[in-house]
Amino acid sequence: MATEIRVPTLGESVSEATIAQWFKKPGDAITADEPIVELETDKVTVEVPAPASGVLESIVVNEGDTVEVGALLGQIADGAGAAAAPAAAKPAPAAAPAAASGGNVVDVVTPSAGESVTEAEVGEWSVKVGDVVKADDTLVELETDKAAQEVPAPVAGTIVKIAAATGATVEPGTLLCQIDTSGAAAAPAASAPVPAATPSASAGTSMPPAPSAARMMAEKGIAADQVAGSGKRGQVLKGDVIVAAAAGISAPAPQAAAAPRGPVVAADEVREERVRMTKLRQTIARRLKDAQNTAAMLTTYNEVDMGPVMELRKQYKDLFEKKHGVKLGFMGFFTKAVCHALKEIPAVNAEIDGTDIIYKNFAHIGVAVGTDKGLVVPVVRDADQMSIAEIEQEIGNLGKKARDGKLGMADMTGGTFTISNGGVYGSLMSSPILNAPQSGILGMHKIQERPMAVNGQVVIRPMMYLALSYDHRIVDGKEAVTFLVRVKESLEDPQRLVLDL
Repeated sequence: MATEIRVPTLGESVSEATIAQWFKKPGDAITADEPIVELETDKVTVEVPAPASGVLESIVVNEGDTVEVGALLGQIADGAGAAAAPAAAKPAPAAAPAAASGGNVVDVVTPSAGESVTEAEVGEWSVKVGDVVKADDTLVELETDKAAQEVPAPVAGTIVKIAAATGATVEPGTLLCQIDTSGAAAAPAASAPVPAATPSASAGTSMPPAPSAARMMAEKGIAADQVAGSGKRGQVLKGDVIVAAAAGISAPAPQAAAAPRGPVVAADEVREERVRMTKLRQTIARRLKDAQNTAAMLTTYNEVDMGPVMELRKQYKDLFEKKHGVKLGFMGFFTKAVCHALKEIPAVNAEIDGTDIIYKNFAHIGVAVGTDKGLVVPVVRDADQMSIAEIEQEIGNLGKKARDGKLGMADMTGGTFTISNGGVYGSLMSSPILNAPQSGILGMHKIQERPMAVNGQVVIRPMMYLALSYDHRIVDGKEAVTFLVRVKESLEDPQRLVLDL
């Protein structure tokens, strides 16, 4: 006999909910009162407990679906689950996998990647069947439409099965691989799918290069056996490749091939490389194009004399670092200047929702960070309440997490305004694209000495072009220009930031 799982009453005025996450899949054993599915409403998140023990027979609604109160979610069949030991409140992630029936084999499953992320793409595997791994060794990299995430080995043992090949799309809870903890190295199973594009192992180690290191070696034409690895069990890391490149190591140039006799088009096709876009890159492309299609985007420009900030930084940078444990950069000054300008011009800190304008009485400043995976925008929350030192510390922490692929959903949501620093790459001037649904983004650029007229004299000053892109539907031209002038004034006279002028 089957027991139905239905949407419970969710409170006054709440008539529907969204399926956020299933904690079990069909065939799993279930204990009564064990949380089985998570529902999200516009007010709260609710876990639905199992009404009886048994085996999850079916799931009739998928994650992301909207259901009404009383709707059927799934069914529980009487059986093996009745005698099962009580389970944890949530499904074990990759760090705490369930053991397979053999007793010595541990399943490594796809971990939950955060709110609204229902699937991921399997990236490059760092191991292959037969490899011996230690606990916390990186097994594989997963890519979602938000960020990249490394899956560590939960236990030490031998890789006996790889169940998801590179490029495959997996959902939370999907089996990725299995680790035998008995200590006996199993021979590679013939049926195990071989992950695509697995990097070759470097000389003297069974560990393949880290994914970022493999990409950099390919870009710089360096062979794996030419780099000494400093990672676990001799794994080549990105830093090792940088050291090797600095030492002038490069792969031998291939011999010139004979001139092709076939059509030129065919020769060009041979030299092309087709690479599937990552989910993160697809999302970046979609969001940027959506911003152009939706907003009435316009950009206004100005220039700022960075001399006063550079002098202040030079005078106090050693004392600042000694006291606060972080280097004094330019982003702290820019973020603080932006926060002051947002207080005066609140429309730049607002967003459009249908026919309403939502004014934000706080400043969550997004800081665009370029990574080898693409552009991500972690958010410095309540930056208007922070000191320059606190802002620099938070930007440093977020930047490190971005480069290490450790950013979570909470780090990248809720921003009200964005700052993009193309100057670190040498950009002299550009027009940044809005980070929807925000109404403004400030582009910083390269500091370059230029002749300027100051008090009737031509002097050389360190100048930077500033660009403010804004949504003209909500921000008028006067407001945009005034905002940029206020940022300029704060940077050219930093005492304004101290005196709140």
